[in-house]
Amino acid sequence: MDSTVWVSILTGGTAILAGWVTSLGNARAARIQAEASAKAQHHAQIREARRTAYLEFLEQAHITGELYYRLGDVYIQLTQQDKQLEKIQDLRTALRDAYDPLARCARVVLLEGPEAVAAKAEAVIQATTDANGALWYIAQGAPEGRSRFDSAHQVFRDRLQSFIETARATIGTP
Repeated sequence: MDSTVWVSILTGGTAILAGWVTSLGNARAARIQAEASAKAQHHAQIREARRTAYLEFLEQAHITGELYYRLGDVYIQLTQQDKQLEKIQDLRTALRDAYDPLARCARVVLLEGPEAVAAKAEAVIQATTDANGALWYIAQGAPEGRSRFDSAHQVFRDRLQSFIETARATIGTP
């Protein structure tokens, strides 16, 4: 065989091998790009689900907090004790109605995670339970009821702020 034939065979073989290697490289690059895209999309879905859960929890906590603030209005606007107790009973009923949606939202936060945010949501729920219980003492006319409630209300606000800070810090992490 002549050297031209050998050069042609070698050149053709090299071209086929180069094409095959390029094809493998392109396939690998496409797979890596697809995996990265899927991972980014998954991260965005997790972030959005968490954000929605946190916002719904905050909305329900805000409703509860507004009801707590109304206790001060009762004392300012009404001077007769029987009228105050009647409004306090109304507040207790409204708080009972507000508790279930808040607890449901806390369970969604627990589901969506991460654990640090879920623990903060549970702490808010416990503070809500304590504040609602302290309101019962006011309704019973207990002398320490108001100070007990004020203390529990402050704990509620502090824990809610802690939840907000933790949620804000973790919203971008998967």
